[in-house]
Amino acid sequence: MPDNSTGRGTLQIYVSSLINYYPIPEATIVISSSDTNYPFTTQTLTTDSSGFAIIAPISTPAEALSETPGDIPPYSLLSITVTHPLFESITVNNIQILPDIISTEYIHMIPNTSMTGSEIYNIGPNVLLGGYPPHIPEAEVKDVSGSGLSVLESVKIPEYIIVHDGAPNEAATDYWVPYKDYIKNVASSEIYATWPTAAIYANVLAIQSFTLNRVYTEWYRGKGKSFTITSSTAVDHKWIPGRNFYDTIEECVDNIFNNYISKPGIKQPILTQYCDGKRVSCPGNMTQWGSKELADQGYSAIQILRYFYGSEVYINSAEQISGVPVSFPHYNLTLGTSGAPVRTIQKQLNTIATAYPLIPRIAVDGIYGPDTKRSVETFQQIFGMPVTGVVDFATWYKISQLYVGVSKIA
Repeated sequence: MPDNSTGRGTLQIYVSSLINYYPIPEATIVISSSDTNYPFTTQTLTTDSSGFAIIAPISTPAEALSETPGDIPPYSLLSITVTHPLFESITVNNIQILPDIISTEYIHMIPNTSMTGSEIYNIGPNVLLGGYPPHIPEAEVKDVSGSGLSVLESVKIPEYIIVHDGAPNEAATDYWVPYKDYIKNVASSEIYATWPTAAIYANVLAIQSFTLNRVYTEWYRGKGKSFTITSSTAVDHKWIPGRNFYDTIEECVDNIFNNYISKPGIKQPILTQYCDGKRVSCPGNMTQWGSKELADQGYSAIQILRYFYGSEVYINSAEQISGVPVSFPHYNLTLGTSGAPVRTIQKQLNTIATAYPLIPRIAVDGIYGPDTKRSVETFQQIFGMPVTGVVDFATWYKISQLYVGVSKIA
């Protein structure tokens, strides 16, 4: 019987409308345990004006369980049911809570039309625990000449990934998933968020490069399919509908979501295949447990990637990011900054404030003064970002994402 006192985790829940990103205040959340080893007394919470609720501490296994391969899950499990009179109810079972990590469950509710009544998501185990088919090796660079496959003119970050929740030729549901959310979901499903930062960054870069190869080569569309990628580990990544994300993984993806892995003279992102390295071997490719071991030894993310994929690989950046009205200006906005980028952020924050009233409205004057800084800090606090008051790359695109949703310009 595990020692329930060995670890403590936190669960954050954000409830918003699927239609326009508006928060849903006064939604009722019933939280219960789905883990006999780490019982949790059922609690009922209500979301605040930002659609937010938090619960801590939550008993978890010790962090040591996520440091070495094994068959015992290194997380405890919770289930939640979210209801509101104006929306369909949503239940998420087996939310995975890791020690000393903030787990976030994003609930996007559908207006109540009496068409479906409720949605239920059952989160499967982390891929490192086994039970999923191993990846079938492919060429890391696709030969698309004369293949009938189409290729995009340049590498760009898509607004959405269309995920086929099954094998390519299997009848299954297709989900439209925001690109960053797709990467966060896969990383949360395939590694442990307690790992060293360098290991998380290396794995996220591998996931992004693989995904962008599928996007760039239009791999499935060229074969007559209507989706971008699948949730089958035999051919792609494990993506799980409704699963929670972790703060260490979210911060990583927000900081580098436009990056991918390149080799000299090759335009397409490298199809960076990997495996766990314990249950499955994949010579010539990265192993997830191997990346963790190298990070423990002090390797950086790029050193880990070069160890597995070759010394010539480097980190590239996509210049085009779809679905945003204005791109990041390539410098941070802070006190004293002025100009069009500041005016853009001021306008977008004021629009977001119509849905999130805690965010102070500000003058759209193009000057980054104390009022703008306070508005940015409030935004960062609401959405679980480092509260710096600086509009960096991650904050710029988070503000853009919410602005697009709230203003319905997507």
